[in-house]
Amino acid sequence: MMGAARINRALRRVPAWPVYVVGMVPAVWFFWLGATGGLGVEPITALEHRLGLTGLQVLIASLAVTPLRRVSGIDLVRFRRALGLVGFFYIALHLAVWLILDLQSWQRVWADILKRPYITIGMSGFLLLLPLALTSNTLAVRKLGPLRWRRLHRLAYLAIPLGAIHFVMLAKGWQIAPLAYLAAILGLLALRIRGLRTRAAA
Repeated sequence: MMGAARINRALRRVPAWPVYVVGMVPAVWFFWLGATGGLGVEPITALEHRLGLTGLQVLIASLAVTPLRRVSGIDLVRFRRALGLVGFFYIALHLAVWLILDLQSWQRVWADILKRPYITIGMSGFLLLLPLALTSNTLAVRKLGPLRWRRLHRLAYLAIPLGAIHFVMLAKGWQIAPLAYLAAILGLLALRIRGLRTRAAA
């Protein structure tokens, strides 16, 4: 744990804002590729998928913060809020590309949500993330109180798996990558829930 202590001391000198800056770089790159023909013959679909997958990856990283601290002693908690917001940003862009560039018709939105189960699940995950993004600030913590704020943000334990299920259902056939993402999320949740139960029993 001495190595972890040194890493934590170094991390305390790093502000959270670089996470936002670095986190936005792939989005700019994806849109640039889409605008310059770098995303293949179906650029809108490719852009949707890249944004959604990046969002899921960042949300998984935010979910891994507490298990990582418990297992290795490395404390990234101060960056977790930034990771969550960056992940939400990508999911919101994923949704915006679907709504504005793909469907191009508000009349089709509700029809697709009701008709296609994978869209229903994906939209449910996004709606669960929305209040978390809106309350990811110090003012919201003061207004809600720490206990209610933490309870509200446990919605992430449902929203992120829904995103992975959306990915699994979207993939054609039983592909390994979507299932691996879902398995990783369920594993991290199991570690997180085990930690909550241990603290409650202590």
